[in-house]
Amino acid sequence: MSFNIALSGIQAINEQLTAVSNNIANAGTYGFKSSRANFSAVYAGDQANGVEVGSLTQNIGKNGSLQNTGRGLDAAIQGRGFFAVRDSQGVINYTRVGIFKADKEGFLVDPQGKKVQGYGPAVGGAMGALGDIKVPTGQIPAVASTKLTYVGNLSSDWTNPTVTPFDPNNNKSYNMVKQTVLYDSLGGEHTVSQYFIRTGANTVQVRYAFDGAAPGPTATMTFDTNGQLTAPLPTPTPALSIPAANGAAAINFTIDYTGTTRFAGEATTTTNRADGYPSGAFVGVEMAEDGSVVAKYSNEQQQIVGTVALATFPDEDGLTQVSDTSWVANNTSGAPLYTTPGVGLAGKLAKGALEGSNVDITSELVGLMTSQRNYQANSKVITTENQMMQALMQAL
Repeated sequence: MSFNIALSGIQAINEQLTAVSNNIANAGTYGFKSSRANFSAVYAGDQANGVEVGSLTQNIGKNGSLQNTGRGLDAAIQGRGFFAVRDSQGVINYTRVGIFKADKEGFLVDPQGKKVQGYGPAVGGAMGALGDIKVPTGQIPAVASTKLTYVGNLSSDWTNPTVTPFDPNNNKSYNMVKQTVLYDSLGGEHTVSQYFIRTGANTVQVRYAFDGAAPGPTATMTFDTNGQLTAPLPTPTPALSIPAANGAAAINFTIDYTGTTRFAGEATTTTNRADGYPSGAFVGVEMAEDGSVVAKYSNEQQQIVGTVALATFPDEDGLTQVSDTSWVANNTSGAPLYTTPGVGLAGKLAKGALEGSNVDITSELVGLMTSQRNYQANSKVITTENQMMQALMQAL
């Protein structure tokens, strides 16, 4: 009987050594969670019959250290939760490893090609449907300009131009000119020139010209004695419109001078921009700290194409491990609760970082030495039992 008890101890210690060895081997594996072998006594009736490894406990709740990578599609979860990825058979795996990329079809995937699960772009303020995240990798269309915003200081030190009438080719017939680029429906660029002309103590006339053509519409800006633009704001007459060209629609736009002043000193411009933009080609994608997947284009535009989902569980320690860094749900873990990073029980994301292994090398090495002593003790029992049996046989 002693042989069997000592043998069961050696077998249990071998299983413990397997867990310890696996922990040490994965000390540098991103998202790895250490395991611990739990010993339990074996009884035959009321008689002790040895020992066995009754279970393996995963230390899922302990987070690993953050390791900065600087890569735009790397993300680490700070707190609870798992990234959800779908394999080719449709099975959802859960992982803490936030290494992602866009595959050739534009889907956001992990290093094994499993598709990352998340919410589609928001529509009307509501989050999109949960599913695969796809990044548009083609060309995004141009958006025509509809509004120009100009804010500046039109110096009160200006005097009326010495040359009249106004001539865009003679800079002595106006006080200042500013150009702004607008875009048509095909992304073509058009230039709007604003000629500012002092016409009175508190008035400035603006003449508008498009694409180098002769000026047409005009507007008058009136200021009070404190240098503030008075209501109503200037409205160009006729309405501002750039004729259709090269197959694009005409550009009908407005101009907003809110905030423009008339103080003494140098004339300055703080804002001079129009909305709209040309078409752009896909140049890259990165993840924001709120889980948003942001696609970038050559026209300097960015679009949120989805938001990564995080899954939490009633009992995350009950998940079934399918690899060193991924798990699947079961009845013990409970059904996953999906949400976005930082919402509810889900942790926040650290952008450009990965979660390291939570293995404590020092503790594992101490456990390794303890296992070695236990192994030697059980081996000694078998050796001693063997010597006793030999002595007994010789005495017979």
